Amino acid sequence: MRQIVTLNARETPLAILAICAGVAFLVANDAVAKVLTDRYPPIQIVFLRNLIAVPIIAALIFAMFGPQAMRSNHLRLHALRGLLMTAGAWMYFTGLIYLPLAEATALVFSAPIFITALSVPLLREHVGWKRWSAVLLGFVGVLVIVQPGGATFQMAAILPVGTALCYAIFMISARWIDRGERLWTMMLFAMFFPMIYAAPMAIAFWEPVQTADIGLFLAIAAFGSLGLALIGQAFRLAPAALVAPFDYTALIWATGLGWLIWKDIPGVTTIAGAAIIVLSGVIIILRESRQSAN
Repeated sequence: MRQIVTLNARETPLAILAICAGVAFLVANDAVAKVLTDRYPPIQIVFLRNLIAVPIIAALIFAMFGPQAMRSNHLRLHALRGLLMTAGAWMYFTGLIYLPLAEATALVFSAPIFITALSVPLLREHVGWKRWSAVLLGFVGVLVIVQPGGATFQMAAILPVGTALCYAIFMISARWIDRGERLWTMMLFAMFFPMIYAAPMAIAFWEPVQTADIGLFLAIAAFGSLGLALIGQAFRLAPAALVAPFDYTALIWATGLGWLIWKDIPGVTTIAGAAIIVLSGVIIILRESRQSAN
C-alpha cells in the first residue's frame, strides 16, 4: 500500500536550507579532522570531539529549557544512533588519512542513495522504478570513483562508503523520534553515546594533545554538532527522498577546502563518478517534485 506524504509548503524550503547549511558545517568538520589525523588516531579525534561538545550542549539545554529537556523517551534508539555515529565517524576519519577530501566526500555522497533505497523498508515510503533506476545510477558513480579491481584501487576507499551506510540509517532513524522531542535533546544524545563508545579505544591509543591543537578540537566539536543538528532537523521536516540529494552541495565545499589546504585537485574518475552520483540525485529530486505536485 502506497504511503501518501503531505508536504508542508513552509517546512520544505526550511528543510532544504537546513541540510545545505548542515553539510557545509560537516565538510568544515572533515577538513579539520583530516588535519588532525596527521597527529592523532581517528578514534581519539571522535572521542575528544564529543567530549568537548557534550558539556557545552548540556549547559545550553539546561539554560534554555531546564533539566527536563535532557530526558528522552527514545534512549534505546539514541544508543543505536550513537553506535552508528561512532562507527561512521571512525571509518571516515580513517579514510581521510589516505584519501583526498574531495574523493572521500564524493564517496560519502552514496548516503542519499542508501537513504532512498532504505526509505522503502524502514519508512514505508514509495519509490518507483524511475527512482530505483536513479539509485542504481548512483552506485555506478561510486564504482567509477572506487574502481574495484583497477590499478589505482585503494581499500581505504571502502571506508567512506561504510560511513555513508551508517549515516543513512542514522538520518532515517530521526523520523522515528516524535517531533515533540527537542532538536537540542537529539543533538545531545548524538554526541553523548559516541563519546561513551569511543572512550575505551581512545584511551588505549592515546596521543598527548598539543596546546596548538586545542582550537582545532574545539572547532570540530562546534562544526560537527551544528552540522548533525541541522541535517537531523531537515529529515524531520521533509521526506527522506526529497531532502537527501541536497547532501551533494558538500562537494563544492570539499573541493574548495581540499585545494586551499592541501592543493588537491580531483582526478578525472573522481569528477566523473561524482557527476554520475549528482545526476542520480537530480533525477530523484525531479521525481519527488512531480509526485508532490500531483
